Amino acid sequence: MTAQHQYFALRDDMRIPGRWHLRSPVDEQGHFIEPWLFTEGVALEPSRVIHFPVNPSGIPLDFTLASFSIPVVNGRVVTLLERLGLEPEAQLIPAVVEGQAGPYFILNALRSIRCIDDARCEEVLYWLPEDNRPDKEGQYRNVAGLKIDPAKVGDANIFRPWGWTVVLIVSERVKMAMESEGITGTRFSEV
Repeated sequence: MTAQHQYFALRDDMRIPGRWHLRSPVDEQGHFIEPWLFTEGVALEPSRVIHFPVNPSGIPLDFTLASFSIPVVNGRVVTLLERLGLEPEAQLIPAVVEGQAGPYFILNALRSIRCIDDARCEEVLYWLPEDNRPDKEGQYRNVAGLKIDPAKVGDANIFRPWGWTVVLIVSERVKMAMESEGITGTRFSEV
């Protein structure tokens, strides 16, 4: 029997005093950019420079979830991902963070894996016919206490769970490397 790998939701550590907060992405003119594009698990070719307003300003972090769960990372995280050989799993889209020299990037996970273990989650709700959303019927409406089936993940190190893409999941290997490197802004919860 092979050992199961551990996986973790990579979250933004909101407990850091005096930390910054990144808002919704905008273009050079301040026009809103659709944030859900960055959670679909597909490579993107942005036609505009993506900017992140900061409000409130504060201590910059190596890893931050901007509004709508968009992971924004600095060069330290990029170097770490490159050292781990994870470029095929994550697209790094250049971004500008208001008031910062950079470089900063959106970490766009390129895989969406059908791996949610409904039975082990605290609560799973689906869109039903009576919700009058035929476009979403049968899809996840809410997942509380997310748990995944590691056997369905394969060799992935960075991904989003299919159907509940507001969560970014990393392998224990990535978690340990980020902790060892002292990457700021991260908080991990086992899934």
